[in-house]
Amino acid sequence: MDLETLWFIIIAVFWLGYLFLEGFDFGVGMLLPVLGRGNTERRVMINTIGPVWDGNEVWLIVAVGATFAAFPGWYATLLSGAYLPVLVVLLALIGRGVAFEYRGKVDSDRWRRTWDRVIVLGSWLPPLGVGLLLATTMLGLPLDANGDRLGSPFEAVRWDTLLGALAFAGFSLVHGAAFLTLKTEGEFRAHARAVALKVLPFALLPMFAFLVLVQLREGALWTVITLAVAVLSAIVAWTRLAADRDGQAFAALGVLIATAAITLFGALYPDVLPSTGDPANTLTIDGTASSPYTLQVITWVGAFGAPAVLVYQGWTYWVFRKRIGTRHIPPVHTP
Repeated sequence: MDLETLWFIIIAVFWLGYLFLEGFDFGVGMLLPVLGRGNTERRVMINTIGPVWDGNEVWLIVAVGATFAAFPGWYATLLSGAYLPVLVVLLALIGRGVAFEYRGKVDSDRWRRTWDRVIVLGSWLPPLGVGLLLATTMLGLPLDANGDRLGSPFEAVRWDTLLGALAFAGFSLVHGAAFLTLKTEGEFRAHARAVALKVLPFALLPMFAFLVLVQLREGALWTVITLAVAVLSAIVAWTRLAADRDGQAFAALGVLIATAAITLFGALYPDVLPSTGDPANTLTIDGTASSPYTLQVITWVGAFGAPAVLVYQGWTYWVFRKRIGTRHIPPVHTP
């Protein structure tokens, strides 16, 4: 396998890690006003992702950074062509991180409600923006012969890319409810499970509609199989939730997003950004890749760096693996 193809696969894996891990903590934030019937329950929800949410964001940095290092042409055209959604995502992530830290600094319901709204907004906008960005790289932009975007800054905002935005947001909503079912106990867990069962059949519809759209436009014969596995995984997740098997349901959602990513990036290969105008201007892995020497260097760096990231993040999840409930939340204490 040549290094260009290897790094295309690695970047796809990085995006998969981000969609899976950040997906459920976005979902927790989305559900804050739905499941958090009081401050104690909202603190339970935030505490389920408190030790891991910032580590999950590392996958976005690594995915974008790897694209910059391995395929600078892809990076330059995609991020400049969709810079407004990217800007919204970054601002929302900053606000969300600040809100997690600030909401408990003052013992005031009004103070907490303000930061809770920031958390909810900062949990909805990033999956919508990231979904739109990934949909853009799958479905393309109007490009000229130099790889520059033609038209207005809003060329990335179309009905098909908005469908991709809804796809990731809908998955995050379901994934967050399943995660809360897995990580909590008692009455709160039962409430989270009921919400997951209700929203799953509807919230995942944009995901499957987007997968079918990409399959019809760009897909290969073999990606039909991964698409079918994704649909089957959603059915398994719903039946496992109904049977009160939250761990199996959460794993099935992991299979769903994995097969969805394989379907999308498999349909895209060997392109990295199709041209919606002249097909001759489509960006490919060969045309946007760094020099062979650069690819060799970052391959060695990744060979040593990636295992370290996986070990420390895996250790974090292991340490904070137990369920929590309202009985674990101490009284409010502020300076």
